[in-house]
Amino acid sequence: MTEQFPVQRAIIERRTIKKFKPDAIPLETLEQLLDVAVWAPNHKMREPWRFIIITGDARASFVRILEEESLKGKDAVPMKEAKIAHWLSIPAYVVVVQQEDPRPQIREEDFAAVSALIQNFQLAAWEQGIGTLWNTNKHIYNPVLREAIGVQLGEKIVGVIQAGYPAHVPAAMERTPAKEKLTIVTDAF
Repeated sequence: MTEQFPVQRAIIERRTIKKFKPDAIPLETLEQLLDVAVWAPNHKMREPWRFIIITGDARASFVRILEEESLKGKDAVPMKEAKIAHWLSIPAYVVVVQQEDPRPQIREEDFAAVSALIQNFQLAAWEQGIGTLWNTNKHIYNPVLREAIGVQLGEKIVGVIQAGYPAHVPAAMERTPAKEKLTIVTDAF
């Protein structure tokens, strides 16, 4: 891995960030990162995505909905103050929404494309010193949150990306070499 392969370097060096500095990310920067991310491969150029950025004072509304929903249902557990403070400390949330096609194959292809877009966003952000965490907790299915941020019927939240300047970058975790999970087929079957 050398400087002549910056994409490989970004892939290997990117980390999931869980603690952010309080500094806001300029909206123009988030928009620019999304403009890079949309270059993800997508079948027949369907571009099955759209985005909702939650930042500034809207973060408190977002966290309030999460807090209220944690108190509902048979598994109701009040959010701890530390958890609320953590959620409020995240500078920006980028909600990535997928148009859900009723045809299963198209829906799966679109999900793969949106996932590639999220990875593009994470890598482009990392290159600019911005950390991310791709969140898929149960709140992505929360009807109150979906309505509050304008997610429509026929749309799916693929992830809520937490974004900010890293306060702490964790060490790399080992990966299993690909050759240990590789099957090579050379003969006709």
